[in-house]
Amino acid sequence: MPVIETAPAIRVRGLAKSYGDVHVLRGVDLDVARGTIVALLGSNGAGKTTAVRILSTLLAADAGAAEVDGIDVATDGARLRAAISLTGQFAAVDEVLTGRENLALVARLRHLAQPRRVADEMLARFSLTDAGGRTASTYSGGMRRRLDIAMSLVGNPSVVFLDEPTTGLDPHARNEVWDAVRALAAAGTTVLLTTQYLEEAEHLADRMAILHEGRIIAEGTLAELRAMFPATTREYVEKQPSLEEIFLAIVGPTGTTEAARS
Repeated sequence: MPVIETAPAIRVRGLAKSYGDVHVLRGVDLDVARGTIVALLGSNGAGKTTAVRILSTLLAADAGAAEVDGIDVATDGARLRAAISLTGQFAAVDEVLTGRENLALVARLRHLAQPRRVADEMLARFSLTDAGGRTASTYSGGMRRRLDIAMSLVGNPSVVFLDEPTTGLDPHARNEVWDAVRALAAAGTTVLLTTQYLEEAEHLADRMAILHEGRIIAEGTLAELRAMFPATTREYVEKQPSLEEIFLAIVGPTGTTEAARS
């Protein structure tokens, strides 16, 4: 039988954005397959958050084109916002409300029937049922972040943007968020994740894209990125390069792309 190709959930071509003389994005190209987790990696100021803000309609691009779930980002923002969700670097929960009230509020804003039932389903999905009646101010960092992600999934968006979702969390809380993200992909949700934590990308992402000086300079699975790295060395055992070593080899220790120097 012929293979039926499925259009990517996210398609970006030539995306550019500048702030005065500062060129943040210089022609970004990226495809994200449906139901996968793709990690967008880069140093501070590489343009990761700018790219996410453009794809989620919070910021207009200067040039280029982008589609999310088949919807043009520039021309059909209202329809796109109904189909996606964005979780930023800081949790957006209302700490005066209980976990259940936060979720029910989002369900009402999305005009869903039976918002309390929706809230209870999301609490169960993210292992927060026992804490559902407590105010969010009493939650740990990991619980608050899981609630934040749960709120972003009310209404079952097809594409979720997670912009550095574990910033400031301790290792235990980070693992809790990782479990939640894995559950998203297992349920068929497409996830574009930005992170500075290379270990996080290694644990979560199906594919990774390295954004450097406004462009995607490398993209692929961890195995494909490793193939770009010098051959493994033998000491007592064979040592595979870590993603951090791959990243630094590609962009260079001082921010100059190794490929540009060769």
